[in-house]
Amino acid sequence: MGKRGPAAKPTALKLLEGNPGKRDINQSEPKYNLSEKGRKPPPWLGKHAKAEWKRIFPLLEKNGLVTDADYMTLCAYCQNVDTWICAEKQKRVEGITTTTSNGCEIQHPAVGIANTAMTNMLKFGREFGLTPSSRSDLSAEKFENTDNPLLSLMKRAGQS
Repeated sequence: MGKRGPAAKPTALKLLEGNPGKRDINQSEPKYNLSEKGRKPPPWLGKHAKAEWKRIFPLLEKNGLVTDADYMTLCAYCQNVDTWICAEKQKRVEGITTTTSNGCEIQHPAVGIANTAMTNMLKFGREFGLTPSSRSDLSAEKFENTDNPLLSLMKRAGQS
């Protein structure tokens, strides 16, 4: 049986928020590096996904919110952005309804695809603090430019 309640926030997000609950910071949370390979979008991402990666990655890196362990989660976020854009374009061209071979008017499949991709995009985006509500308490301007921003934040919070 799984844990009840909201999903736990990553330590980096808690620290950016200033640890408002004043709960102990998980000192044993795994620490992952960000390699050169982890900075580049994989070649199999769609055109719009690669553009989103290039747009969002510097912001995530600057705030210490992305590591090699997050690679596939970021890929999933970006690919859902790509799917959403492609489905939205298809809706504009073909309309939001279509007619079946029986003559019935139904919702165009691109509508459902766009809605699902948008839902997934928002879910993955929350993991990185990319929605207004998920970053409403973040204090990114307090971020120090150091080799290890997470350690710097932990020091500021008196947790290390």
